[in-house]
Parts: sequence; C-alpha cells; structure tokens
Amino acid sequence: MKKLIYMFLFLGMIVSVGGCGTEEGTEEEGETTFSIYVLNKEETRVDKYQCSTSLADMREQLNFLFGKLKEMPEDAEQRHAITGEMGLESFSLSDGRLTLHFGEGYKNLSPTSEVLTRAAIVRTLCQIEGIDYVSFMVGGAALVDAGGTPVGVMTEDQFVDNEGQEINAYEKASMTLYFATEDGEHLKAYTKEKYYNSNISLEKLVVEQIIAGPGGENMGNPTVNPDVKIISVAVRDRVCYVNLSEEFLTQIYNVSAEVTIYSLVNSLVELNNVNKVQISINGDNQYIFRETIDLSSTFERNLEIMD
Repeated sequence: MKKLIYMFLFLGMIVSVGGCGTEEGTEEEGETTFSIYVLNKEETRVDKYQCSTSLADMREQLNFLFGKLKEMPEDAEQRHAITGEMGLESFSLSDGRLTLHFGEGYKNLSPTSEVLTRAAIVRTLCQIEGIDYVSFMVGGAALVDAGGTPVGVMTEDQFVDNEGQEINAYEKASMTLYFATEDGEHLKAYTKEKYYNSNISLEKLVVEQIIAGPGGENMGNPTVNPDVKIISVAVRDRVCYVNLSEEFLTQIYNVSAEVTIYSLVNSLVELNNVNKVQISINGDNQYIFRETIDLSSTFERNLEIMD
C-alpha cells in the first residue's frame, strides 16, 4: 500500500456529513454506515450508534469519525470517547497503521475508562477500509497500560465484546507458558499468574508473555527476540493467527528454531479455544524460519520437544 502520512493539528470540531441514529438503518446508495462506539455514563461498558456518510476518501472518513468520537451522543446515558482533556493533537497513517498522538492529559484517565476509551476508538476507526491497526502515543511516548506494559498496535478483533455487560478493568489469569531449557534444545512448562486488562484477549496476553520472557528465577530461558512487536492475535475456528513484526526472524538467544516456534505454539494451545497456531510476519506467512521451518504451515502441540 502506498505510504500515506497525514499529520495535522485538530482545530475544533470536524464538520460531519451524513445522518446518525441509534437503530440499524438502510444504507442508501453511495453511503457508508459506520458504528460509532461510545462509553456509557458510568464507564462500565462500550455502547454504539449508527452513522452514515457519503464521504469516500480515507482522510475524509477519518475526519468524519474523529468528529463523531469527539461529539456528545444524543443519548444522555452515553458519553463521547475522545474528550478535550485527552488532547488528541495529530495522527499519522502509514501502510495500514494509524497512529494517534495524545497529550499528557490522556494519562488522567482512570484504568477502566482508559481501556474502554481505547476499545471505542480502535473499533470505530478500524472500520475504515485500509486501516488495519491503531497505536497510541501519549506525550511523545508509546502508550503503556496501568501495569506499565507497552500496549503496542491494536486491532478491533483483539477487544473482547463487552457491550451491555459490566466489566472489571483487570482480571487475574493463570497461564501455562513454555520456555527454553538451559541448552536451548528443549522446552519446559511453567505456570505464571498475572493481572491483565479484561478487554484484551488471553491469546494476546500469552504471546506478550512469551516475548517478554520468563521474568523470574527458575522460570526457564527466553525464546523470542524481545524487540518483536505484536501486530495482531485472533482466533477463528480454533486456529490462533499470530501476526508479528519482522524482528521475530532475528534470533538473539541460543535456542533452536523449533524451541522458538513451539514456545509460542505449546503455550497458546494450552488455552481451551486453541488447537492450532498460524504464525505470520507483517501479515505474510511465506517465510522459512531460520531456514528450517515453513511458516505457511499451521502448528499443533509438540510434546517431543519437551524436556
């Protein structure tokens, strides 16, 4: 995709073209209907309403949706996702990745409000054709969650659908993770407990933890380059699709190719909804990992590599 950079300051409210309502409507010829995601007044869930526009250009659609995200909904029980306090200053768009630049005011959001705000913004903007990922910058630095973990790039399918449900911002997960033995040729299972954003999928959490490494004594040895960034993690028909940045192809640890791959695979297959794993690099699985493993294959649990 041709590289596009749109960077500008937001000066006031953006003029909207189209009609909006709470009910699903019939899309007229030449119009596109978007769901505008908002928070309820109690900040316990994400709601939505429908809005149509005749705008077809990507930049114009972005401006339209930004305006709606800043605009107070007609329903008095809802509030807009982007407030003036957050200080949305500019955005940039490159190769399907939209980066939003917020001011320091974004840090004043409570943990629950921050998670829901992020979900509402990402879900709304990823509806535009050509926008696959969204990332946040706050005060010139990449956004981190309440636990200090970098949030990274986000996709609409990584957020659990909490519409109409009460949520807790953080929940405790017990995971079985597979890290390398000292010789780098085998894997060993370890149990790790961690609090995580309930709006983030367990699959993404597992991948984050494998990339982050053991993080403690007697937890084995790391298997994946820590510079790897998660582009997306999604599950369909019990296959977990893991899309990683190109740093995954560069190994800095003394571990075998099989140990790296099955550290991810075995850990993910421990989840009840995953039977197989597909790994891609920047959306492309036509790679031979370290000249030995074909990433176009789907991977199942490997018990032979266990110590």
